[in-house]
Amino acid sequence: MDWAIISQSLPQFAAGLWLTLKLAVIGILGALIVGAISSLVQYFHIPVLRHVANVYIEISRNTPLLVQLFFIFYGLPGLGVKLSANVSGVFGLIFLGGSYMAEAFTGGYNAISKSQIDSGRALGLTDMQLARYVVLPQGLAASVPALAANVIFLIKETSIFSVIAVPELTNTALDLIGLYYHSTEYLVVLVAAYAIVLIPLSIVLTYLERRVRYAQYGR
Repeated sequence: MDWAIISQSLPQFAAGLWLTLKLAVIGILGALIVGAISSLVQYFHIPVLRHVANVYIEISRNTPLLVQLFFIFYGLPGLGVKLSANVSGVFGLIFLGGSYMAEAFTGGYNAISKSQIDSGRALGLTDMQLARYVVLPQGLAASVPALAANVIFLIKETSIFSVIAVPELTNTALDLIGLYYHSTEYLVVLVAAYAIVLIPLSIVLTYLERRVRYAQYGR
């Protein structure tokens, strides 16, 4: 193990880590928005849109991110839509993550008792008002464990961006290995970089889950 080589590579890995986190945050926020909308459309059985959401979720969850990225980056230009590698990565993460977030939200919404929905309708609340005041607040709290797991999953999925030459962590490691052949040193830094991000995040999300569970059930 040559620590001098590791030290020299840290600036490149720092740049890759920053890009990884930036793309992951944008993609996860987009996935949360897409997931919330898709799940609400399904929950309230909105005509036509419900079927569109179902088709989207099935396609997204049953195709690999690798294939989705290839289609976005290499296939869309044939249809007249050309996106940069970074933008393609973000769209791929949103497309994949949105379906997983939708399922997580749906699980939370289904935990809401039907009597609350019926009571809201009896009071004259519209679907939009029910979503805002009843479904979203309680459903979001119940969805936290699944949403947290999806956040970790999507951050790890950014490693697939290397196939379209996004200079994130994994691509940085592969480039350095290809140039200097110090596989062990660069892979150690790669593993350490992901661990530095994901372990603290996992601890924080676990704490958040416990706080939400305590608020709901007192334990």
